[in-house]
Amino acid sequence: MSSKNYILTKEVAQKKLQRMAYEILERNTDENYIILAGIKENGLVIAKKMAALLKPIYKGKLDLMEIDIDKKNLSQITLSPEIDLNGKVIIVADDVVHGGRTLLYALKPILLFYPKKIQTLVLVERTHKAFPITADYVGLSVATTFEEHIFVEVEGEEIYGAYMI
Repeated sequence: MSSKNYILTKEVAQKKLQRMAYEILERNTDENYIILAGIKENGLVIAKKMAALLKPIYKGKLDLMEIDIDKKNLSQITLSPEIDLNGKVIIVADDVVHGGRTLLYALKPILLFYPKKIQTLVLVERTHKAFPITADYVGLSVATTFEEHIFVEVEGEEIYGAYMI
């Protein structure tokens, strides 16, 4: 085994995602349309996993959207496909919330519309955020120092776990 300090295994990550799917269902029982917006790369994988988990239990319409953010130029954000977000429930998904900047900027193009609700979902949330972002759905919350970083291992469409360095 490698020297990585794993905080989440593949099996536990799957259980956390399943629990979050039921939380989404509970908090949106009266909603008939949910859009899962995954932040490219890992957040999109998590959004796809969440869509697969929600599909058999959610009775409304479910769409998937990709949020592509240029980390070097945060004003460059694209949403695809182009979907009318007015009056819809939007759940923005990412793998880890480190400082909160990525989630905050991901909301920018969504706010050009008038969604009914915007919720956030992360597999791992860490402490010491620089921006006032709190995820609505959290798989695992970890107390960290400023120097520690959390990485979610994704290969293709599979989540293999998360580790801290």
